[in-house]
Amino acid sequence: MSMRINDPAAYRLGEELELIAAWRYRHGLDLEGKAVLELGCGAAWMTRLLSERFAPASIVATEVDRIQHDKNLATDLPGVTFRLGGAEAIADPPGTYDRVFMFKSLHHVPIPEMGQALREVHRVLRPGGLAYFSEPVYWGEFNDLMCLIHDEREVRLAAFQALVAAVDDGLFESVDEAFLDIPGTYETWEAFAERFLDVTHTDLAIDAARRTEVRAAFLRHLTPTGAHFRKPHRIDLLRRR
Repeated sequence: MSMRINDPAAYRLGEELELIAAWRYRHGLDLEGKAVLELGCGAAWMTRLLSERFAPASIVATEVDRIQHDKNLATDLPGVTFRLGGAEAIADPPGTYDRVFMFKSLHHVPIPEMGQALREVHRVLRPGGLAYFSEPVYWGEFNDLMCLIHDEREVRLAAFQALVAAVDDGLFESVDEAFLDIPGTYETWEAFAERFLDVTHTDLAIDAARRTEVRAAFLRHLTPTGAHFRKPHRIDLLRRR
């Protein structure tokens, strides 16, 4: 199928867990009893949800940020192994996993290493295994706000191009592609800043003047019930050839 970096007419409001559940029946994206790898797990929010909702046999969740990795090690998630490391060098033998997930993490891989990361995903997947990639789309009001913090146009484009190349090169078959407006609410400026500015995974180099600018832009969206956004995402499901 043809892969698109964006399709404004194709969006629907929804959450990724709903899509994963739907693709279980449509495309065989079942996780129950499966060996799962999550690359770039961050604070392990999705790791926990995958474990609790879909009952995989095991999850290995990797993270390159050592500070966040140490925090993850302190959590209690049965069946989950946290590992320090990047997608471009996966410490497993070939054919280890049934499913691989990258939730908004491919664009954080250094651009020269994106192709290698996808070759590694191919290597550690069993033949016919499924790889799920969600990426934020460079479009919309939330993106405009995030650009004040870190403009990701180049890396998001590169991530999409790497996925297309992996399909064109015969590593994967494109099974499906979806566009989701994922709702996000941030009750206060402090909550937003903690989530997106006060991070350890990226050196944002935000000075006081830029922080003030970001705060002013955020406050324009703030209502008595918080700042409500629709965050556009593209999700690609690939099957290992």
